Amino acid sequence: MDIFHERASLRKELHSLKNQGKTIGLVPTMGALHQGHLSLVGQAAEENDIVVVSIFVNPTQFDNKDDLSKYPRDLDRDISLLHTVHPTIMIFAPDVAEIYTDDISSSSFDFDGLEFQMEGRFRQGHFDGVGTVVKRLFEIIEPDHAYFGEKDYQQLQIIRTLVKKHKLPVSIHGCPIKREENGLAMSSRNERLPDDLRNEAGFIYEILKTSRAQFGTKSVQDIKTWISDKVNEHPKFRLEYIEIANADTLIPARQKESGRKYRAFIAVYAGEVRLIDNIALN
Repeated sequence: MDIFHERASLRKELHSLKNQGKTIGLVPTMGALHQGHLSLVGQAAEENDIVVVSIFVNPTQFDNKDDLSKYPRDLDRDISLLHTVHPTIMIFAPDVAEIYTDDISSSSFDFDGLEFQMEGRFRQGHFDGVGTVVKRLFEIIEPDHAYFGEKDYQQLQIIRTLVKKHKLPVSIHGCPIKREENGLAMSSRNERLPDDLRNEAGFIYEILKTSRAQFGTKSVQDIKTWISDKVNEHPKFRLEYIEIANADTLIPARQKESGRKYRAFIAVYAGEVRLIDNIALN
């Protein structure tokens, strides 16, 4: 398994492979890998000749410095996990200077208003940070395809918009959410949950599934109120937001319109750990 820490050496190797007609699939990650990440890598391996997995904790997408400092990091463990998926994956694990040189700051992006919804309301500057690092990874690696999980569905739509607006020659693939046995959406942050909270957090998905069943008969506001009440019944969990939005534009829905696709989006604090999830409603 080839591990690169410098972009120059990675680019040299990738250019050689592209000159041989090889296709390149990229799976961008921040490490602390789990089975959700591995499913992305597996799909990329099936659809490309070469798979590059980037492992980089991007400082500019954290609006909370404490969250950045506590983000789990274990490169050796990540490498071992990737080896179980495919022995010839290329890993790009740069330090901050390799991505940002001397200026650790975000560029400003216009994502057609997607950046102001949900996560954008509660995490100031987050999507500028995401756009900055993803665009730089695309420029360094020049992948043919890139793979992202639908757990971060808003991020997925942001990246699709980034590619369209900047005419970047890469196809974006959204991949289904992988869940733990109790339904909790897999996330690197789950490792920070005490066992009792991790076990109980499966109720978030149960609520989302029930809201999907209700979507055909209840109003948008009634469903949101029901979800809010259910979360607030749990003293260990705190609701940050619940939103039902157009699946394409992410504009919050006031009422259902025929022919539109909708998703429910939720952010919940389990103790100090922030969890997000979403589900297609129709």
